Amino acid sequence: MAQIRESGEMYLETILILSKKKNIVRAIDIVEEMEVSKPSVSRALAKLKKDQFIIVDNDGYIAFTESGRSLAQKIYERHTVLTKLLEDIGVDSETARTDACRIEHYISDKSFEAIKKRIS
Repeated sequence: MAQIRESGEMYLETILILSKKKNIVRAIDIVEEMEVSKPSVSRALAKLKKDQFIIVDNDGYIAFTESGRSLAQKIYERHTVLTKLLEDIGVDSETARTDACRIEHYISDKSFEAIKKRIS
């Protein structure tokens, strides 16, 4: 499987979040959610499709491959756990979400598992 960049992880996480809100996810939904241009979304989706993280059908509906869903769920879990941790130690919600979003892409599995263990 190809190595994925932070921006690709952001797109996967966004697709996962959107799929929790609605049955179908299309490129325009990602454009609106992430507030990015249509060409940017098209390039990102083409890369995610090439790297076998997503499937896009003839109607433009986006679905995860098994590896894509697994990675998206991992990223989303990191985001939610880190946000909660930061809020629990007194960081305001907006800052906590923003900082968690930055940290989630760089924290090692080992450190993240230690954090999860400590806060549960």
